[in-house]
Amino acid sequence: MITVYTSSSCLSCRKTKEWLREHRLPFREIDITKTKLTIDEVKHIFSLTENGIDDVISRQSKAFARLAIDMEDLSLHTLFHIICKHPTLLKRPIIMDDKQLLAGYHDEEIRRFLPRSVRNQLKEGIYV
Repeated sequence: MITVYTSSSCLSCRKTKEWLREHRLPFREIDITKTKLTIDEVKHIFSLTENGIDDVISRQSKAFARLAIDMEDLSLHTLFHIICKHPTLLKRPIIMDDKQLLAGYHDEEIRRFLPRSVRNQLKEGIYV
């Protein structure tokens, strides 16, 4: 199952949900501004990153500017607790399943969430 971490004011989040619905992919939405993230959820998000903080932390967010902390100097334990308290530090949307994560809406990259058979049909131009 695909999980999408969103916020209601995020245009990219709306585009992502529309794309997933259009491609008939079931997903679970978690609005990070309305639902408190757990430490386990944050750990799972980070476990799927390739570059850790850089993949999922929005350095342009108001929360990042307001906190004015050097994330590189934090222990993971402290970082996870800060994210739980200030979830808008996360880039949005975060799209993930059990094996992969994508932060932000990227038209071409989101296709990797399609089953391989559907991706192959898209390459061949026969997907409807």
